[in-house]
Amino acid sequence: MSLLPREEEGDGVQVTWGGFYASGKALTFVEDQQRINTFSKLNNRFTDVQDLLKAKREEKEYYDDLETELELADEDESQPIMYKMGEAFFYLSLEEARAQLKEDMNKYEQEIEKLENKAEDCEKGMKELKVLL
Repeated sequence: MSLLPREEEGDGVQVTWGGFYASGKALTFVEDQQRINTFSKLNNRFTDVQDLLKAKREEKEYYDDLETELELADEDESQPIMYKMGEAFFYLSLEEARAQLKEDMNKYEQEIEKLENKAEDCEKGMKELKVLL
């Protein structure tokens, strides 16, 4: 079984110092191939970070909605509020729920900021590589 047509079978890849030459058609240097691989890794990382950012921003929106609901809640009610922490729900007083919500919102804002910085780093790296390629 042959992967190439018979007429192209004799055209092999010749390895040279600093690059490789394929079938008399293209010359690609090792450095260029490494840059292409790095660009691909950065692009994949950028896509993953964008997906995470989207999920974190949606979660942050839910927290913003919850904050609005807690502001509208009647403080005279002594009924505890079910608050989700991780995979479990806990009963908290209104003030405890507001305090926990502020903590959680700050945590999400910090995570979003870190992810945005990672995305910027990936974009900057890709722009630098685009110039070289």
